[in-house]
Amino acid sequence: MFGTIVNTIAIVVGGLIGLLFGQAFPEKIKKTVIQGIGLAILLIGGSMALQTKNPLVIISSLVLGGIIGEWVDIELRLQNLGQWMERRFAKKGQGTGFTKAFVTTSLIYCVGAMAIMGSLESGLNGNHNILFAKSMLDGITALIFASSMGIGVLVSALPVFLYQGAITIAAGLLQGILSAQVIAEMSATGGLLILGIGFNILELKEIKVGNLLPAIFIVVPITLLFTKFQLGM
Repeated sequence: MFGTIVNTIAIVVGGLIGLLFGQAFPEKIKKTVIQGIGLAILLIGGSMALQTKNPLVIISSLVLGGIIGEWVDIELRLQNLGQWMERRFAKKGQGTGFTKAFVTTSLIYCVGAMAIMGSLESGLNGNHNILFAKSMLDGITALIFASSMGIGVLVSALPVFLYQGAITIAAGLLQGILSAQVIAEMSATGGLLILGIGFNILELKEIKVGNLLPAIFIVVPITLLFTKFQLGM
């Protein structure tokens, strides 16, 4: 839970700074800092991806995961969820600036591969690096959003704590069930998705990371299958 706690605090602190001093930070400074974090995310993702003992497992998982993700169209459904929530809270004047800020930032912080992979990595391996990087990103975006959208941004820290905390606890419970090899291949697959997030942040290439998320879970049966029949490179 440590990584999630740090993430939650980062959003609150970033939001407070945004409310008090957000307008004082030039846009070019914010952009450069985010680019620096994007490079760090590439480093984290690359180091995780190199943990694989069998690249064929990763390739198979990404292919099957991508097919399922595109068939379900996870990214589109997540976007539709966010748009539906915004429309619902703003319907007939019921929404407020506070509500819009809360809903918008909650979705941004909770919906994404970093939130899921960071929480899984934290629970399975006790490795909080992804959530630490996410904390820096969320803190900066909280500063930016709070300076223009208000205090509702700070309250979005609560669903982040509950959502990521639940995934971390669930992953911790699975740690005793999954083999070390399965956990290593899950981390390696997640590392490639983290690389994709880094490319997206740096605007090098738009990768549908959300539609590749099923690969993280498909890697479990594929690793067991490859191990049983001793398949590999």
